[in-house]
Amino acid sequence: EDAAGRYISPFHDIPIHADAGKNVFNMVVEVPRWTNAKMEIATKDPLNPIKQDVKKGKLRYVANVFPHKGYIWNYGAIPQTWEDPGHKDENTGCCGDNDPIDVCEIGSKVCSRGEVIKVKVLGTLAMIDEGETDWKIIAIDVEDPEADNYNDINDVRRMKPGYLEATVDWFRRYKVPDGKPENQFAFNGEFKDKDFALNVIRCTHEHWKALIAKKTDGGEISCTNLTVSDSPFCCSQECAKATVDAAPPCKAANPIPPEVDKWFYYQKN
Repeated sequence: EDAAGRYISPFHDIPIHADAGKNVFNMVVEVPRWTNAKMEIATKDPLNPIKQDVKKGKLRYVANVFPHKGYIWNYGAIPQTWEDPGHKDENTGCCGDNDPIDVCEIGSKVCSRGEVIKVKVLGTLAMIDEGETDWKIIAIDVEDPEADNYNDINDVRRMKPGYLEATVDWFRRYKVPDGKPENQFAFNGEFKDKDFALNVIRCTHEHWKALIAKKTDGGEISCTNLTVSDSPFCCSQECAKATVDAAPPCKAANPIPPEVDKWFYYQKN
C-alpha cells in the first residue's frame, strides 16, 4: 500500500524517479544489510508482493562466504525497470535476467524490508548470472550523512577502500556453497561510472515501458498495475482489493534455520 493506504505494485506503480532533474531514483529495499533471506519482488504474482524465493521446496537464504555475513549492502530494485530477456545487451553480449534492475545501497543505515528510499546512482557492475546480464547498480541513500561526498564510483573507492572489491567477491562466490560455479562479469569485473549506469537504467526503463504497454511479450510476468493509466493492464482499487483478499492469510514466520548462520570457507580461484 502507498502512504494513503491504496494498493500498489512495487514493480509498476512506484515512480522510477524521486527527482528526475537531479537523477535521484526510488529504490525498493528487498533485503536489509547483514540479513540472509533471499527476498525479492515477485514479478509473476499479481501486484508483485515482496516474497522469499523458494528453491527445491525450501525457503532460500544466501550463504555466508567468509568474511561476508549475509548481504553486505541494502539490496533492492529500481521500480519501473526491466531487464528484457529478449534483448541482447550490446555491452555484455547477453540477454537480460527478466527482473527489475538490482541496486546495492552503500549508506550507513540498515534499511527495513519494503522501505522505499531515494538514492543517488554512483556506478554499476555487470554480472553474468548463468548466461544472463544482471546489472548491479551501486547507489547511496540521498539522506545518508555522507551522501554529498559521493558523486561517482571513484568516490566509493576513495571513501570506502575495499568495498568495491568485496562487492565483486560477494557476487562471484555467493552461489558456490549451493554447488553452483562462480559467477562471471563483463568488463573483467570492473565497475562502470555514473554516466554509464544512468544509461543502463534508462534502457531498462524503456524496456519496462514496452512491457507495461504490451508492446513486448512479458511471458509469465504480471503487469497488473493501478497508476499507469494508458496500460492495458491497469486495474481498479476494487480489483486490487479482490486480489489481496484472495491471497492466503499471513501466518507466523518460520524460525530461521540454524544453518543460515554457518560460514563457508574455501580457496578463491
